[in-house]
Amino acid sequence: MTLDPEDIFVTRDGLKIHALDWGGNGKPLLLLPPNGFCAGLFNPLAQQLRNDFRIISVDLRSQGQSDTPDDLTAGITFLEMAADVLSVLDSLGIEHCAALGESLGGGVAVIVDKLRPRIFRRLILSEAIAFDLESVPTRSSPGPGDGGNFMATAARKRRAIWPDRQTVLSSYASRPPLNELDPEALAGYVRWGFVDRSDGQVELACPPEAEARLFEVSSGSAGAPSAWRHLNSLHAPTTVWYGSRSNLPIEWFLGQAARIGCTAREVDGGHFFLQENTNQSATLVREYLAE
Repeated sequence: MTLDPEDIFVTRDGLKIHALDWGGNGKPLLLLPPNGFCAGLFNPLAQQLRNDFRIISVDLRSQGQSDTPDDLTAGITFLEMAADVLSVLDSLGIEHCAALGESLGGGVAVIVDKLRPRIFRRLILSEAIAFDLESVPTRSSPGPGDGGNFMATAARKRRAIWPDRQTVLSSYASRPPLNELDPEALAGYVRWGFVDRSDGQVELACPPEAEARLFEVSSGSAGAPSAWRHLNSLHAPTTVWYGSRSNLPIEWFLGQAARIGCTAREVDGGHFFLQENTNQSATLVREYLAE
């Protein structure tokens, strides 16, 4: 049975931080989303996993229903976002959990482990943004992680205001990469990733400028490199997953696994493979987190 998650709000550093709690049976499982998205992106996966885990996902600051800090450089570092995540877990009385971090969420999860060793019993890094950007291989065409500039430019061009959610849904479902998502995952993003305006229209919950600045922060010392530096000190058993058709170089993720000393698993799909095939993703999570 499909059940709507409960809204959770905590205040940290003067900012309201939002999370979704799907409840469920079993031990807690924390899901951390990619840049520009929100906790609701995980809705279909959370619904499938509720019989196995208690599912919680956090809107990273500046995204979803979480507040955007005034300082879009110092205020959106991986460290600040990781501290927000811990505030949510503390408010729920969760001392230990498994975690799955996707893209930006993967990099933030690494820093959560650094801030509070052994909070994770197991960790899944799915195309995590955790790189030594001075030594990773270059690519022939721009994409996520290429110094942040290409993705930042694209983010600043995003349309922020739309007539209604159905118009957003129809547009996003018609072009890549979002047209490759499970329709339920895309619907979750459009539902929770947009806010209602007083004029009857809807607006991106994550401001394009905030998304762009976060791509830029990710390429600096407070972003991907900070997560990379901690990979060989992770306290939780970890696995690295990457998409077979990812627009990021596979060598990046093989390098992560080598630094951690764990396995890297290729999964059918692109950068957002977790949302492309929900059944596949649920099976993979159950397999890795089974005790």
